[in-house]
Amino acid sequence: MNVLVCVKRVPATGGRIFLTADGLEIDTRHLGFTISPHEECAVEEAVRIVEAGGGSSSVLTLGPVEAEDQLREAMAIGIDRAVLLQTDGRDWDPLATASAIVDAIRSEEAENGPFDLILFGNESADSGGFQVGIRVAAALDRLCVTGVKSLKIGDGSVTARREATGGGWESFELPLPAVVGVKEGLNLPRYPSVPGRLRARKKEIARSTPEFRAGGLEKIALRLPQTETTAAEIIGRGADAAPAVVDLLTRIGVVGR
Repeated sequence: MNVLVCVKRVPATGGRIFLTADGLEIDTRHLGFTISPHEECAVEEAVRIVEAGGGSSSVLTLGPVEAEDQLREAMAIGIDRAVLLQTDGRDWDPLATASAIVDAIRSEEAENGPFDLILFGNESADSGGFQVGIRVAAALDRLCVTGVKSLKIGDGSVTARREATGGGWESFELPLPAVVGVKEGLNLPRYPSVPGRLRARKKEIARSTPEFRAGGLEKIALRLPQTETTAAEIIGRGADAAPAVVDLLTRIGVVGR
């Protein structure tokens, strides 16, 4: 089984997000970077598939040179090889991203043989476009299912299950090769070990520079969601506050007059 996982370098959003002065980018000076939880599960699933049935696993990302860190994290977990489609750091829309990935997959398959299974996260943690995996599958003329939380490899096929609207599960059996978009909950990703990190540091990363193809979405501006504010009012101190507390509770209807 030859498995490819496609991931994206995204800001770690545990902290507060700020925008650049022009409102077109996230200010990443004080942010770390990672891949989305969906993609972490995709990486883990690829490693498990190869561990169980043999074969090889690869991880691919499109991004700046710094995205090498995310590729090495995947290799530290157990992915065999990595491919970086190196950009100048500007934002690529889903059309341009999918086109670059398709070109890279065709090149990889011509050199190393076809990928039986290509895994994507259901959507990226930053833009959440839900498009790239589906666009890649359409361009490669391969069946695709998204929102998957269970995978079972069969003889020349893969069974994918996802939660159905209103409860229950939907099951799909796809002949290989296929493209699958997975969601968090598919598995419990492992942490990279120290020996794994050391091995990953020594591995070569295949690199190429993709051509940006215009014609997709154009970003006009980013907008932060409105933040909720709370306020506290001190209505008194010590025993002198008791009448004020009673009056407040009366006004909001907690106690009767």
